[in-house]
Amino acid sequence: MNIETGIFTPPFDPVVQALGTDPVPAGPYYREDWFELEREAVFRRSWLNIGHIAELPNAGDYIVRELEILGASIIIVRGRDGTLRAFHNVCPHRGTQLVDGQGGQASRFSCRYHMWTFGLDGALISAPDFERFYADKADCGLKMVPVGDVGGLIYVNLNRGPITPLRAWIGEELCTQMDSTVVARATHYSEYVYEIGANWKLTYDNFQENYHLRFIHPKSGLAGLGKDNPFGYPVRYGFHGDHRTQTIWSNPEPQITPTQALTFGRAMQMAIEDGVDFGDNTKQYFALFPSLFLFASAIQPFSHMVYPISATRSRGVIRLYWVGADDSASKRFAREYMMATTRDIHSEDRIVIEAGQRGLSSGALSHIHFQEQEVLCRHLMHAVAAKVSAYQAEAGQ
Repeated sequence: MNIETGIFTPPFDPVVQALGTDPVPAGPYYREDWFELEREAVFRRSWLNIGHIAELPNAGDYIVRELEILGASIIIVRGRDGTLRAFHNVCPHRGTQLVDGQGGQASRFSCRYHMWTFGLDGALISAPDFERFYADKADCGLKMVPVGDVGGLIYVNLNRGPITPLRAWIGEELCTQMDSTVVARATHYSEYVYEIGANWKLTYDNFQENYHLRFIHPKSGLAGLGKDNPFGYPVRYGFHGDHRTQTIWSNPEPQITPTQALTFGRAMQMAIEDGVDFGDNTKQYFALFPSLFLFASAIQPFSHMVYPISATRSRGVIRLYWVGADDSASKRFAREYMMATTRDIHSEDRIVIEAGQRGLSSGALSHIHFQEQEVLCRHLMHAVAAKVSAYQAEAGQ
């Protein structure tokens, strides 16, 4: 607490000032040419979160994910040997998409066009009149995509060049922390998907700073805070290569409504039953490059992945994670209430994010200003700019 102002001020790492204080160019938040550079320099070369292992508990379980930013459709499947594998959703015969829908259960995959059939390992099993092709079956399997999981979350990488292994890309320190969260042990989740008229960085940045909480969420976002930290400022920040973390302070004695007491109390009871330790009243927030959040709250962990669609449009996928099925009415109610609350808070954000995009897209501003509470936003822009610069150097641009 700052005695003079009465406002909680987190102890900043010297790295915060080292990131600079100059205004940041506004163009990357709406320019089409910059977005095209990000497509290859950032999203093609990064590990991207596309699911959770709870979606694939059994052999033959599969999911399909569309990555518009890279023009790709990906199948992720649990093999008979228990291994996760990912493939381009493309038949190697004539390029027909192999699977429709979002997922399911299968013992093999067959192309509807000419009935080429593939095993869960991607190998070609059979193809009508294959002896008339000038090819070997071994060369006609599904095209594999690097896939891995950390902390229960599944990632793929569509880089055409050398790929850094997933755990090395995230960093072992963060991987160890993520592996110890409730998300890593989750068996169920609730999800909602939204589209927003805003650049992916502008959307993402909104959830990297608490500077706006007292203005946009005076009731919902600050309900659990108290006089020791009235504006919900983070306790500390961490910088881990291209990734970021922040530790969120929470009030050990919040003033909440009877309904909140019922739902949060039930959620806490469920967490205790699952062995969660509530000795620390802070919450860890992981911001993994380029556009994934993981909020490691003991009571209600969630992930939030922002997928670019165009320079001024994005799609977000928010998931709340649970351990165990809904085996009682009170548990079901608590989980539904948590999701409803999350959506209500998020609806307050979306209005101002889109308003910000309209303002930036007008070209009225050449630069924008970040203060210390927005240091994670600055760090992301530094990382993106470095990737784009390196890509341009390689391409001789």
